[in-house]
Amino acid sequence: MLDIKFIRENLEACKKAAINKNREVDWDRLLALDEKRRLLIGKSDDLRKQRNLASGPADAKARETGKKIKEDLKKIEDELRAVEDEFNMLMYTVPNVPDSSVPVGKDSTGNKELRTWGKVPKFDFTPKDHIELAKTLDLIDFDRGVKVGGFRSYFLKNELAMLEMAVVSYAFRKLSKKGYCTLTAPSLVKDFTLFGNGQFPWGREEVYHLEKDDLYLAGTAEVPVTAYYSNEVLSEKDLPKKFVAYSPCFRREIGSYGKDTKGVYRVHQFNKIEQVIISKNDTSTSLTLLEELLANAEEILQDFELPYRVLLMCTGDMGEPQVKKYDIETWMPSRGAYGETMSDSFMGEFQARRLKIRYKTKDNTVLFCHTLNNTAIASPRILIAILENNQQKDGSIRIPKVLQPFMGKTEIRR
Repeated sequence: MLDIKFIRENLEACKKAAINKNREVDWDRLLALDEKRRLLIGKSDDLRKQRNLASGPADAKARETGKKIKEDLKKIEDELRAVEDEFNMLMYTVPNVPDSSVPVGKDSTGNKELRTWGKVPKFDFTPKDHIELAKTLDLIDFDRGVKVGGFRSYFLKNELAMLEMAVVSYAFRKLSKKGYCTLTAPSLVKDFTLFGNGQFPWGREEVYHLEKDDLYLAGTAEVPVTAYYSNEVLSEKDLPKKFVAYSPCFRREIGSYGKDTKGVYRVHQFNKIEQVIISKNDTSTSLTLLEELLANAEEILQDFELPYRVLLMCTGDMGEPQVKKYDIETWMPSRGAYGETMSDSFMGEFQARRLKIRYKTKDNTVLFCHTLNNTAIASPRILIAILENNQQKDGSIRIPKVLQPFMGKTEIRR
């Protein structure tokens, strides 16, 4: 959420940001409600002052005046509450303003490739996709997954189930050694975390809702971990707070029917290691931390010897809360292209303002924090890249060297 004062003072920039992010905002209604809200707050404050002045020994006339003030105050506060409810919901629809370094573009065609790493493999045989490899080596059971869990469900089996644990453990351990606080995060969350994260109101249809309990299944550990310090005031000396969190994740994939319906590229349930940073309100510092998160993810892919590319996302292909965003895409031979495996985002104070995460500076000023996040590993999508890039002519799969100690073997074969 942006500060309404910032919106008033930078209205054209905010309008341009919404257009560039392909979002509609009822600016006239928002500003009218803000004006009415401030007017009612002023009237409410005046009535409270009158009530305080009228307190003390009271005759019949004073009591009547006090009663009238009380009635007027209730009427104004009821009106103010209704105005603020509508105002707050409209404020939730205002996207963040991108950094000046972000390219303007309507969709993914406007993204900018910054660099590539690694060599795309050239096979002297006809390579198989991860579906055929998994079936041949008995690594994924799609049919029984669908039977038990429905569309886009699956069972990882044998060495691939072990490989998933190896990948997750490797990333978790690596970031722990870098000083990140390790967490296993809840997947069941309250709605305020999703409003705070910025997924609501825009992405509500993507989230599974347990109506009886009024809880939601989070699609990323970013949701619970960013809310970890909600409604708290931290100390500047303790920032930044760096977390690496594991959680099962759930997404309805409403907007992707017909896309990637085969295999495990786009599924409803997956496991993920997420990096989250809560930092002080300094853009220069936060942009440096954004590069740190990006470097962590790149290091993991380099350790796995997987070719990838880094994209700077354009305005139309980044989320509503983001100031700046990178995607990392890993080469997947069956696609003949790179596929997204990590997303690295800087949110400014957008999420912290919604979640009321603040900190006290050395001079006792209270400011909203900055928040950042990036995927470290998401499985089973990363397993596609490992299987397909490491397949060998005899049908076996070479296990990346850094994962071999976890697996206790160097290859997967029949």
